[in-house]
Amino acid sequence: MNEKDLQRQLQTRVRKKLEALFTKYNMDYGGIDDSMKWKPLVLVIGNYSSGKSTLINELIGRNIQRTGQAPTDDSFTILTAGDGKEEREMPGSTLVNDSTLPFEHFKHYGEKLISHITMKMLNSPILEDLAIIDSPGMLDATSENDRGYNYMEVLGDFARMADLIVLMFDPHKAGTIKESYEAIRNTLPEKSGEHRLIFVMSRIDECDHLTDFTRSYGTLCWNMSQMTGRKDIPHIYLTYAPHLADSDKMAKDWPQEREELFDKIKGAAAFQINHILEDLDRQVNEVNIVAEAVTEFIRRATRVFWKYFNVTMLVAVLLFFFGDVMIKAVLGFPEYTLLSSIRGGTVGSFPFTLILFPFVFFFATITAGIISYSRYAFPKLRRNSLARSSELVVLDTQYRENLWQKMESKARENIQKLTMKDLWSGYVRSSQRIKAFLNNDMKRFYDKIGSKRNSSSE
Repeated sequence: MNEKDLQRQLQTRVRKKLEALFTKYNMDYGGIDDSMKWKPLVLVIGNYSSGKSTLINELIGRNIQRTGQAPTDDSFTILTAGDGKEEREMPGSTLVNDSTLPFEHFKHYGEKLISHITMKMLNSPILEDLAIIDSPGMLDATSENDRGYNYMEVLGDFARMADLIVLMFDPHKAGTIKESYEAIRNTLPEKSGEHRLIFVMSRIDECDHLTDFTRSYGTLCWNMSQMTGRKDIPHIYLTYAPHLADSDKMAKDWPQEREELFDKIKGAAAFQINHILEDLDRQVNEVNIVAEAVTEFIRRATRVFWKYFNVTMLVAVLLFFFGDVMIKAVLGFPEYTLLSSIRGGTVGSFPFTLILFPFVFFFATITAGIISYSRYAFPKLRRNSLARSSELVVLDTQYRENLWQKMESKARENIQKLTMKDLWSGYVRSSQRIKAFLNNDMKRFYDKIGSKRNSSSE
């Protein structure tokens, strides 16, 4: 079984087992489905003039994207292989309405973004098994109104889908762009993880001499430490335009650095199935901890319900037999009570009105108990549970504490929407199904990938 077959099998199994469960907990299943329905993605980001388009043109081997030191393109451009015939472009309005592509969810950002997304279908061997996304340049200061959509949220959505993210800097703006800081510090770690992100310093051929390069490289490293919040600086790849580079100015290892960068990008496709499983594992764990919180609340609510039910039934039975006795003692009627008739053995000879009062008392008590529980006990329990929501889940590891911190609001949102009838809506069974998927299905797919890789290496 090749990776494409494994991916299709995974998609079918996940959709069958998880789609309804994600819907039940108001979680976004589309993100999981999107990551499995298309080819591997490489997202190229950076400020204007950082060399994004130049790098892409060199990878493809053609001048497809416009280049220049001034802003040349303010769109997200998806580059993929065509059908071998005429090359063409697909506008955003078509792109976000094509269910075979993973871009439908971008529709909710509105027309401003849709008009700034396009797909170019090219006859290029490198794009047969890989798609590259060129992005608008990052800015020093911007707002949603400047672009007409929330750039960071859109960037985060593309990053979540990407198997590799290439973040580029140029020697003249070595990591000082405000949006670069926001992306590195918050957006990219949250949406994709640091292991999918590589850093590139481009246009190093424009440095006047090695000292100039060293100064720019050092500035970028310092800025990186501020942006990442880490003391260890990740590897920064170097690239340049070979036809413009002066060999006398180049360090001897620059060509090797450039080749390693290109190999890294071209090899991104090999990690797609691993990234799919990583994303799936993360998102199923997210819905699992929400399900745990909801299930624990329902268990507590069910225990309280049965306490109410037992007390209510006891009172209802007592009133069924003694209610009319109390009425007779106070008001002097009815002439005959159910209890006296039972004791005298004359129940069958009296009219239906004999049991009218007992049944009225019985059902009135049951109704009062249900109303009391649904309007007072259940809301009170929910308020108390939400006030101490962290007690609904077991936080025995740092991973679960971080996961709960991220998903607590979603769990609270689900609990807030529950009503009494949801006690019998299958939430406990749904939680068990999610755990079974994590413990069984995920393990099987990881084992399949492991065995496939081992057989390939042999």
